[in-house]
Amino acid sequence: MAKIEYLVNGAVGRRKTAVARVYVKEGTGVMTINGRDLTNYFPSPLLQYVVNQPINALNLAGKYDFKVNLCGGGFNGQAEALRLAIARAFVKIDAETKSALKAAGFLTRDARVVERKKPGQPKARKRFQFSKR
Repeated sequence: MAKIEYLVNGAVGRRKTAVARVYVKEGTGVMTINGRDLTNYFPSPLLQYVVNQPINALNLAGKYDFKVNLCGGGFNGQAEALRLAIARAFVKIDAETKSALKAAGFLTRDARVVERKKPGQPKARKRFQFSKR
């Protein structure tokens, strides 16, 4: 069995609780996410656009194949985690693409996560109604 030669082995992107690992090889532009096609995994055109932003910014559509492992989070967090992972993979392939991707904001890790619920409160910040008497 022939071993697949990847250009990038496991560039990682995270957003909220979603984690995306990307494996890149030269090819025809096929993106497989958890064994499914991109349009099948993300039916929304907006989420497909978010995923393809770094590819379109560098005009590299149709030059690389992507194998993606996605876990955790929701659709939006997974799409943004995948965008970060793809951008990091392109920087590993060619370091000169870093300035263009950084200027577009694709290399910034969005660290915002849901705040935890505190004991004795209904939500993270909300309090129960105060009664003086």
